Amino acid sequence: MTTYIDIIRHGEPVGGRRYRGYNIDDPLTEKGWSQMRAAVPEVPHWQQIVSSPLKRCQQFAQELADDLQVPCSIENNLKEIGFGDWEGKTPEQILARDSEALNHFYQDPINNRPQGAEPLNSFSQRVWQAYREIIELHHDKHILVVAHAGVVRAITANILKMSLDDVYSCLKIEYGAIVCTAVEADKPPKLIIHGPK
Repeated sequence: MTTYIDIIRHGEPVGGRRYRGYNIDDPLTEKGWSQMRAAVPEVPHWQQIVSSPLKRCQQFAQELADDLQVPCSIENNLKEIGFGDWEGKTPEQILARDSEALNHFYQDPINNRPQGAEPLNSFSQRVWQAYREIIELHHDKHILVVAHAGVVRAITANILKMSLDDVYSCLKIEYGAIVCTAVEADKPPKLIIHGPK
């Protein structure tokens, strides 16, 4: 038997482009709601929805669960990574203080964290633990996880055994994007890239 876990990134949040980790709890814009609704397949097969506790994920997750009449649960370890001093700041505000800060961050995000930020390795471990717990709790089901770009990167890095540096530098996750994974008994998880139906 196979457990399927699809992970959708939230849509566009209120407040525009800025670093929002787990301390910034912006809801979705109308465009953000549209992005997420458009990402839902015509005939969804999800039997359970698991969401980050943040509004930009949770509100859509609950609406979709109500529509599909499936259970929805909240998993605190699926919240976005904490960005410390960068929380709520735009890239322009960060660059005004330190013109090289973002460059250094994207070249080596493990060793160039913002002041007070959650360590990248700790974040990856908590997300991976949450992913593994979802597999155990919802064995042989088709699950939708509603979360964040950082969560998608952490899960992808663990499945592909990639360094977090590489994932941050080469993996772009758009609003409303869905990454599909599958886990068969006693085998490591796999990414699934769907073709045309």
